[in-house]
Amino acid sequence: MLNQLRLDHANMARMLHVLNLKHKTLAGGERPDFQLMREVVDYILSYMDGFASPLEKICVERLQEQAPEHLPLMEKMASDYRKLKPRLSRLSNDIDMILMDNVLPMDRFADDLKAYLDTHRAYLRDEREGLFPLIDKHFSPEDMEELRQALPESAEKELERLQLAYPDLYAELRGAEVPSL
Repeated sequence: MLNQLRLDHANMARMLHVLNLKHKTLAGGERPDFQLMREVVDYILSYMDGFASPLEKICVERLQEQAPEHLPLMEKMASDYRKLKPRLSRLSNDIDMILMDNVLPMDRFADDLKAYLDTHRAYLRDEREGLFPLIDKHFSPEDMEELRQALPESAEKELERLQLAYPDLYAELRGAEVPSL
């Protein structure tokens, strides 16, 4: 189960890397593929909805019982994760506006995208350095099974779906390295 979480983590890092490449295109004065950005943002929003609540609930419950001294870290991480969604929703709305040919200040959009990427990367770093070691240390095999059953379909299955539905996005994801955060 921890390996699946790490794989999902790596796939999210790839998604952020694709958005970062589009940000670099935008910062260079060129128009990125906003439709591709739309697909990435949709995926992340969907994944956040299905992933955050079960993971937060189970991890907080287990750590309250097993390692209450780490509860402040879990609460901070949960709070940080919840703050990502409004930022991403704003970007989603802005992308919609751009795709409908509405006028939007590109410098503001680029700044918002960069701020979101920096914040989400910091969260992934906290997850890798803080949450995963706690799960590894304090979760029993039964806890891991409960966590596995509570989480949505794995990101790998979602990537298979994306390959069929959005071949351009899938090609970018498969070509994207897993950046070190």
